Amino acid sequence: MRLAAEPTGTRPIEAAEFAALIERFAPFGPAPRLAVAVSGGADSLALTLLADEWARAAGGAITALTVDHRLRPEAAAEAARVAGWLGARGIAHATLVRDGPIPSGDLQAVARAARYGLLEGWCAAHGVLHLLMAHHREDQAETVLLRLARGSGLDGLAGMAAEVEHRACRVLRPLLGTPRARLAATLAARGQDWIEDPSNLDPAYARVRLRRSAAMLAAEGLSADRLAATAGLLGRARAVLEAAVAAHLAEAVWLHPAGFAWLDPARLCAAPEEVALRTLAAVLATVSGEYYPPRLDGLERLRRQLPHDLGAGRTLGGCRVLPRRGRILVCREPAAVAPPVAAAPGAAVRWDGRFLLQLPPTAPAGLRLGALRAAPEAAKMRSDVPPAARATLPALGDDAGIVAVPHLDYRRNDTAAALLGVTLGFRPTRPLARGDFTVV
Repeated sequence: MRLAAEPTGTRPIEAAEFAALIERFAPFGPAPRLAVAVSGGADSLALTLLADEWARAAGGAITALTVDHRLRPEAAAEAARVAGWLGARGIAHATLVRDGPIPSGDLQAVARAARYGLLEGWCAAHGVLHLLMAHHREDQAETVLLRLARGSGLDGLAGMAAEVEHRACRVLRPLLGTPRARLAATLAARGQDWIEDPSNLDPAYARVRLRRSAAMLAAEGLSADRLAATAGLLGRARAVLEAAVAAHLAEAVWLHPAGFAWLDPARLCAAPEEVALRTLAAVLATVSGEYYPPRLDGLERLRRQLPHDLGAGRTLGGCRVLPRRGRILVCREPAAVAPPVAAAPGAAVRWDGRFLLQLPPTAPAGLRLGALRAAPEAAKMRSDVPPAARATLPALGDDAGIVAVPHLDYRRNDTAAALLGVTLGFRPTRPLARGDFTVV
């Protein structure tokens, strides 16, 4: 761990300027409560101090959250140092620790997934709806270059969104258009040190190599300003396209609360190709419980087969796609369903990336949540759920068999009273229509 040198010649961000940046994401409600992800680096510490000043002025407060990935021995001491700095300024702080072994590969991806999981989990547990991240202009430029190198399409080259709606909170990036140097200058103006993460100097990481090439790229016209501006232009195009897809989803798709969907093939095939492909991608990701849709080549083959060349149906992305009396049924593929999970009394349980169960404290012990499959009881349960979708419905069971299938309004007689108050909702990892892509 080492402290960075004080920057010179760069204008710090003042309170009024930051207020204008963050209030683009209004409303926050009275006495706003915010969480801020802070690693101890200059970027996140500057955001933390600015957000604290803004929240206090609005009668609210922030909590700074540091994630210790347990990937470096110095991380715990660095988190403690950050807590000390912020505590001296009266800013609440919590350290979130990743459990589990050190991964053998792709450390950055594992760390990123763990970080967001811990941060959003804290927000959900504490009822905080707004999570601030310190990504800035150079981060956006590097993201565009990395995605260009990977062959990304429009969505990737539009860069990071300034606002993303997750299940537990909104992720906000108020500094996405701000140069990195101004964040360091903001700390210098407030007399605040910061920590340099040694991984930011490790050429094993592509971002570090790009950072070292920044001057050469700028000389060829690929400056951070130019790249970030390009991301903004593509972001506007993405926002228009996503609005068109949302409108098409409303016309061509009916999503059942039991987690399957009906498609209108005539409307789907009449849409422009890109809109139709994105509609299919959204439906398959939502019904499968996955975040990412299937690969583009699979989506293109499926669209070419609609509406008359599906035969008896096909599978794609963990879903079955079946022709049914002039419509298309999209339901979960039985072979892809997650195994059962334990469901304790009073617990909230997510299963298969699709359903969220909340059991009352009166529920019996020893329950499991899993797929209904071909249980004998299912044949007696009448509903508007087509037979192809029934096998992957969530069912509560115990050692004696099926206890309850809420989506089929079935409860076994001996447990019906104990399960009063149970809720089981379709809460997929990726909602069918997401929030608008927000451009800065």
